[in-house]
Amino acid sequence: MTRIGLIDYGMGNLHSVQRAFERLGASLVPVHGADAMETCDALVLPGVGAFDPAMERLEHSGLATAIRRWCAAGRPLLGICLGLQLLFEGSDEGSAAGLGVIPGRVKALPRKPGHPIPHMGWEPLVPGSPSPLLPADAPEAWVYFVHSFAAVPADPACTTARVDFAGERITAAVWQGRIGACQFHPEKSALAGQAMLQRWLHWLTEQAGRGDAAAEP
Repeated sequence: MTRIGLIDYGMGNLHSVQRAFERLGASLVPVHGADAMETCDALVLPGVGAFDPAMERLEHSGLATAIRRWCAAGRPLLGICLGLQLLFEGSDEGSAAGLGVIPGRVKALPRKPGHPIPHMGWEPLVPGSPSPLLPADAPEAWVYFVHSFAAVPADPACTTARVDFAGERITAAVWQGRIGACQFHPEKSALAGQAMLQRWLHWLTEQAGRGDAAAEP
């Protein structure tokens, strides 16, 4: 059975994420430090709050270095909400360096009349590059957002979904190598979110069955 670690650095929506996976028959084990990662096959990086305090906690605990090594080794990780933003090199929200495992930067959402920030509520995803989270044949998905910033990947091809906001299409989900991440909350996105988490679990099982570190969807 695939052992999935849930990274706990004190700023994550741990309970709702745990419950979402439990509904799919998967249990997550808490990861508070680098040593706990050694027994895991995949990681989930959640997050709620501000970029700089989150990075400070990850760096102080040693988790930041461990996550960078994990991703450099081509091991699976799923980021959620702030967990997506932390994967990038930095953010307009603060001055701290991000994990930097995906090239690019997190930018503030455009401020335009009639489009309140934070961007909050249900929106349909605009498909990007196919991925295990959102394959080419995936049905339309309405998902739940709460955010004031969005990632701008250096390589647009890693964007697997976008969302329309204030007349622009912004990043909603990314996939690079064996790293996937959602700006929205799949654990709060009803059946559409459940389907995405189920696809990720199925992909993990397939990868484990192949017994290699292939990154292809």
